[in-house]
Order: sequence, then C-alpha cells, then structure tokens
Amino acid sequence: MNQRLALAIMNEGHPVFLTGPAGSGKTYVLNQLIKLKKHEGKHVSVTATTGLAASHLGGSTIHSWSGIGVRDEIGVHFVENLSKSRREIIEKTDVLIIDEISMMHDFRFDMIDQIARLVRKQPDKPFGGIQIILSGDFFQLPPVNRADSVEGQFVVFSKAWAEIDPVICYLDEQHRQDSDDQLSGILDAMRARDVRRAHAEALLARAEVEPPEGSVFTELHTVNVDVDTQNLAKLEELDGDEMVYSQTSTGPDGYVESLQRSVLAPAELRLKRGALVMAVKNSLEKRYVNGSLGTVVDFDPATEYPIVEFLNGKEVTMQPDTWELRDGDKKRASITQIPLRLAWAITIHKSQGMTLDAALIDLRKAFVAGMGYVALSRVRSLEKLYLKGINRTALEISETAYDIDDQLRSKSANDAQRFAGLEETLEKVELKKAARKPSAWADKIAVMRETYPNAYRPWTKAQDALLKQEFQLGKTPSELSNELGRHEGSIIMRLQKHFGEDVIS
Repeated sequence: MNQRLALAIMNEGHPVFLTGPAGSGKTYVLNQLIKLKKHEGKHVSVTATTGLAASHLGGSTIHSWSGIGVRDEIGVHFVENLSKSRREIIEKTDVLIIDEISMMHDFRFDMIDQIARLVRKQPDKPFGGIQIILSGDFFQLPPVNRADSVEGQFVVFSKAWAEIDPVICYLDEQHRQDSDDQLSGILDAMRARDVRRAHAEALLARAEVEPPEGSVFTELHTVNVDVDTQNLAKLEELDGDEMVYSQTSTGPDGYVESLQRSVLAPAELRLKRGALVMAVKNSLEKRYVNGSLGTVVDFDPATEYPIVEFLNGKEVTMQPDTWELRDGDKKRASITQIPLRLAWAITIHKSQGMTLDAALIDLRKAFVAGMGYVALSRVRSLEKLYLKGINRTALEISETAYDIDDQLRSKSANDAQRFAGLEETLEKVELKKAARKPSAWADKIAVMRETYPNAYRPWTKAQDALLKQEFQLGKTPSELSNELGRHEGSIIMRLQKHFGEDVIS
C-alpha cells in the first residue's frame, strides 16, 4: 500500500495498524495525519512504547498517557485514583496514536482499552470510542518479559486487537536506504527468510573498516553494561571538572528496586562540560521530552545543576525530578535525580525508531531475534555502517514475526482493494484546506487579552513568585486569574507545575 492511501484511510476515521519495513515512511505518514486531524480541530494524543520513539513524534509514552506506569494490572480503584488532568486528557482524546507497537505486551494493550472505556464512561465501545492508530513493525524488537512480571506476547494476540480489527496499511516503499544499496538488499533478505552467504560476507566486511578519524557517530550495543562502559570512557576523554549527582530515594528497598528498573536516570550521574546527554523524562514546560538529545554547556554557578543545550535549540538548567511508584492512592517509593543520562552510546532497544547518518554497532552479543534487524536498519547506507562484530542470532527473525507478517500482508492487500479510490477524498480535504483563509489566531489572542491581558504571554519570575505566594495564602484559581490577568485554566496548569497534578481537587 502507498502512503497516500494509508493516510486517506486513517483520515477517514478507521482504526489502523500502519506497518512496513524500517524506512518505509511510517513516521512521515503519522506526522501528516497529526497535521490533518489538528487542522480539523481534533484532539490527537501522540504516544509510543518508549520515550525515545515518542520524542520523534513530539509525544509521550503510552504508559504515561494511560497512567499505567509500570503496573501489570489495574486495581479496583485505579481509575478513581487517576489525577484529574490525566482523566481529562483521556476524555478529550479523539485520536490515539501508539508508535513502536511491537514492544507492547498484549495484556497491557487490553489494560489501556479498559482504562479508556472506564474513564470515558463508554464501556461498550473499544477504547471508549477513541480512534486508534497503531504503528510499528513486528520484525523489530518484541515485548520484554522480565522474571518478576506478567509474561506477555505481541499485541496482535490481545482481546482489544481482535475487537478493533484494524485496517492493515502495509507500506511497501523504501525511503531510508537507497534501493540499490547493499544494506537494503540485506534487510529485504532478512524479512524474506533468504539470508545468503553473500549477505553475511558483506556485513562481515564492515567489521574490518574503521570509522574515519574525528567522525561523529552513535554507538549501538546489545547490553547496558557495554553502553555504560563506552559512555564513561567518552566522559574521561573530556577536559574539565567532573560533577557527580547521586539520587535520593524513599520507601522500602524492594519497592525502590522495582521502581529503579523503570527509571532511566542512573543512580550516580557523572557529567562534564561537553558531555552528550539524553533527557529521560518529559519537561512539564515542554522544553524537552523523554529522549531529547543535547550537550552539557555549563553548570549553574548557584546550584551546580547542569545546563544543557538541546538539539531543538533550547538551553535548559536541568533540575532534579522525581519518579514515584504508586499502589492506588498510596505512594510506595520514590526516586529523585537529575533526569539525564550519557548518550554517546545507547542500547539497540532504545534506538528503535531512530534514523542515524552513521553508526558503530556491536552485535557480538545479540541475544534475541530481531535485534540485528533493528540495529542494521537504523542506518541509511552500508557505507555508513561500522561493525565491531556480529553473531548468528543477529541475523535471525522470530518465527512468530514471520507468521504475523504473512497475515498482515494478505489483509493489507485486501484492504487496499476495499479502499481503492479513497485517495480522492484526501485530495478534496487538501484543496479545501488550501482554499481557507489564513488563521485568525492573532485576532483571537487580541480578543482574549481584552479579558485576560497576559493570555499566552511568558511567565516572568515575579509573576511566578506572586502566584505561589498568593496561592499558599489561600487565594482560589479564580481570584488569581483576576489578579494575574490570565485564564483560570492557565492558572491551574501553572499551579500543577509548581505543586503537583493533584494540587487542585
């Protein structure tokens, strides 16, 4: 199926699973859909199964969106204990996008379905009536099963998948690797169960090529210990003083250990000026998201907190943030740390969804089918791929993935015929959009400022200080709205930033 037809089907409101090989343009199509839906005034919730994948679409993790966090099941009072802001987000959502769906367990997909039905008070409609758009590739990494967690399978085995019965949009064009590049041939062979000696030899030859001296690239490793070793080695190469930030925690050791597994910030964070870092939590002010890359440019002279210049151009003084493990309304444990980690090297799991200009990849310890495919498909060309080594597992794809893929291709072909000609409706939408007058947003702002003089103006330090002071003295959001010249909703959001989501009952 081509991208235009897939976009038209999604724009029509159908539940969809958007799939295809790495580089087939899934993220591009999703971004086009987001623009179309927002132009219609729809509320689109953009999520992914990992923070890094979510950052590529400017969204959040599905675990955060739904409120499930690290849970394996929903308790009796789960929904009533969700914060008001979390419930409002779910209630307002018209379209829910979940990217990198191959890494989601079937039982967690069912949990999200259940939460949406309960929050939206529509128990008979899948996901409470939200249009569901799933994206991913089952040839990539499967859900991770841990010894202390419920064991799950690919999301296609969930009850919710069967109930929504998504239209399958299997993209078959290649936009990352050149069609005549050897790497594209190797990846196609892996998907077709047809890896031959020539493919293996072409990869092994890259293990004999050293990256050009002074070149900048990301290293991908299969296990965390190798990532940590490489990052610390790079840190040692930098001049200047090293700053060390140690996490603090509350709660029994068992709960803290459980929470620690989901916190990507290291217990001891070591930084220097010039360090390449990755944010591991969303900024409430949207200055960075989980997965944003940046460089440490300085340290605040008063607090010694690191100042990071992110790739989006924003310079942020990073302050400690807190992760919590909750059981209903009870906080079992918490961890507080600067939400950063070193990023010269990352695991292959965290690279899923990325496109890299060049990469040095170590596949000698590949331990799960699909791992090699993910790593190799991050790069645009074989000439920009450097290998430390590769084992047999790295060239394997799970049999389950092959079986699923056969079914998806067949259904996609049928769906393409069923919706043939739908692209014409997309052209009409685009023509209608182009014919519209420019947005009157500036006029709307002007009208709003007649009532709220500071509407959509940046908060100053003096206004922030006054807000906190007056709120703590007992003033209501309505009173603060009049005093500060801002909409009551803006006042509430700012109070939640300073005092937590549950500050307004």
